[in-house]
Amino acid sequence: MSRLSGLDLLRAIAVIWVMLFHSFLVGGLGPDFAWLSRYGWMGVDIFFVLSGFLIGRQVLAPLARGEGLSFAGFYSRRAWRILPAFAVVLAIYVAFPGLHEADGMAPWWQFASFTMNLLVHYDTQAAFSHAWSLCVEEHFYLVFPALAWCLTRRPSATKFITVCVLVLLAGIALRSGVWLHDNALDPPRNWYIEDIYYPTWNRLDGLLAGVVLATIAVYRPALWARMGERGNAFALLGLAMMALALWLFRQRGGLAGNSIGWPVLSAAIACLVVAAASTRSWIGRWRVPGAAWIAAVSYSLYLSHKLVFRAVEVHFDPWLHGRGLLAFAVYAVATLAVGAALHYAVERPFLQLRALRHASRRSTGEGRDTLTAAG
Repeated sequence: MSRLSGLDLLRAIAVIWVMLFHSFLVGGLGPDFAWLSRYGWMGVDIFFVLSGFLIGRQVLAPLARGEGLSFAGFYSRRAWRILPAFAVVLAIYVAFPGLHEADGMAPWWQFASFTMNLLVHYDTQAAFSHAWSLCVEEHFYLVFPALAWCLTRRPSATKFITVCVLVLLAGIALRSGVWLHDNALDPPRNWYIEDIYYPTWNRLDGLLAGVVLATIAVYRPALWARMGERGNAFALLGLAMMALALWLFRQRGGLAGNSIGWPVLSAAIACLVVAAASTRSWIGRWRVPGAAWIAAVSYSLYLSHKLVFRAVEVHFDPWLHGRGLLAFAVYAVATLAVGAALHYAVERPFLQLRALRHASRRSTGEGRDTLTAAG
């Protein structure tokens, strides 16, 4: 699928929102701008919905055409995309403890095995903790292709809807049960982060919403086209539901948000994705200068921004302290510069190598690892 400016805009908003949220690590934006960062953690959920939609289309499109699904090819593409920049940032975290944004870090193998979000002790291992969302993404990449292949061997709308409803209800029930249990016992640790916010099984709502959109786009293209024609209506609905989600999460660790808040938030973002993917909506047509570039480097920005925050704080805090917008500008420029360096020096070359490898495989007729949708 070709790049769409609306989706780039959402991706850019997501990474900027997350970085604004994490500005608390260096003193925040001050009381006048706290509203910009308070709900910035929701930017991760934008990434989840986008990932479910884009990866879902990538996996489902060949299956819908009756073609084979190359598991090896899919995992290889994901590895070339994700691992190089991640490995560099992890190596920096391991080699330079002085750049940690928090005291203590989980063992390196938890990051390398993408199990950190399930095993971390947050109170004493908060450095590089934002890698939790990458763990969730990796678990999705691992499971979704096999699940999609199984469900599409004998396609059934009833079967698909049943699985989606079960995942949705299971998430609500599990989060609610864990919240009620931990809230009653109040264990002496950050149980909200460790038991509810980080674990993959509690964070499937956004990915599910994206996959639902992908399924409609691939298997019901006429319906998807009609949805696109009503892009502005979906944008308004998404904004209204986003307002409801903000209200449900007015207490971030409360029961309301962590029971039904996640599906409401994910549905709101899904509506915005519909609008962003439509060339008829104002979001889809709105080309914000710089948004496409920020979207392109967003992965590198996400990985590296806490390191940059800490480095700037260590070296320039005495000069920047209390300087408000000037301090914000210095942090922003440094973060964008390092994120761009990581993207152009590591991420992009490996993507180019991936493209060359793919072209070489196609020219030599490889693909024997293909498993057909018919079995």
